[in-house]
Amino acid sequence: MKMTVMAAATIASIVATTALAQGSRQDFTLVNRTGYDISEVYVSPSKTNDWEEDILGDDGLEDGDSVTITFRRAGKTCIWDLKVVYSDDDSSAVWHDINLCQVEKVTIRYNRKTDTTSATFD
Repeated sequence: MKMTVMAAATIASIVATTALAQGSRQDFTLVNRTGYDISEVYVSPSKTNDWEEDILGDDGLEDGDSVTITFRRAGKTCIWDLKVVYSDDDSSAVWHDINLCQVEKVTIRYNRKTDTTSATFD
């Protein structure tokens, strides 16, 4: 009986480690197709009223580039808000209630004619 319990504990530990190595289910790639560089990116749970830290830190996200956004720990919430801040004039764009448990890639675009920023969620 002791051997079965130890074997089950070992298997559970391996499964948990594998799940952590694969990343959190909220991880996604952000693609900048706006024509402008982005200086800041914020991702916060939709239920909060505050933005988390700028996930780019000292780095920026140039037009045409992408960044993989990884969550350090698996969270229980799937619904998140996203905010980007442009380098040239500090203007920003915000999207609410993104289900990051179902989204793997967010591509943002800016339309100069209509002066609107949009996003697609794949």
